[in-house]
Amino acid sequence: MDKQIIISISREYGSGGHAIAEDLSKRFNIPLYDSNLLEIIATEKNVDKESLKQYDEVPRVRLFTRKVKGQTNSLEENVANMQFEFLKKKADAGESYIVVGRCSEHILKDYPCMVSIFILGSKEAKIKRIMNLFHLSEDDAIDKIERENFRRKMYHNYYCKGKWGDSRNYDFSINDSILGLEATADIIEDYVKKRMELM
Repeated sequence: MDKQIIISISREYGSGGHAIAEDLSKRFNIPLYDSNLLEIIATEKNVDKESLKQYDEVPRVRLFTRKVKGQTNSLEENVANMQFEFLKKKADAGESYIVVGRCSEHILKDYPCMVSIFILGSKEAKIKRIMNLFHLSEDDAIDKIERENFRRKMYHNYYCKGKWGDSRNYDFSINDSILGLEATADIIEDYVKKRMELM
């Protein structure tokens, strides 16, 4: 790929946004960064990846942490900042990639090559997907979706000025329950290619 492109995918839990990100990664032949970010960072810093993963996309616990001169003792915040720095370093190096979550639409907003997408889905479709993925009852699937979306919102809103899911913070938002995952990926691919023509 001649031009640098960074695709930021934010998503509601159960929407299938991660599957769409995987599809787009193959279509554009560029890396996908998600929880695998921590494996890369752990290798670079020679630390145990499991010790980092427990703090992945988790909001800072204010009660037991504090900041002094820009430094924090919050493990959650330190893990988040390591990921933000990794993404910026890759962007500064001119690399193209797709990133899922990680407040990327905010962290990378100053890069003109960045396209930000928010993927949502109907309540019924999300419940069905989570029931099938995790073999849960409908009630348990609903509980899981609500918990995960609340966690994502709290994490995002701690680090970002714009609110999680607010369409004004993204290039566009799309409901993939209407056309399905593949057709939604088609639309995003077309949009990204048109954006690349303008770069």
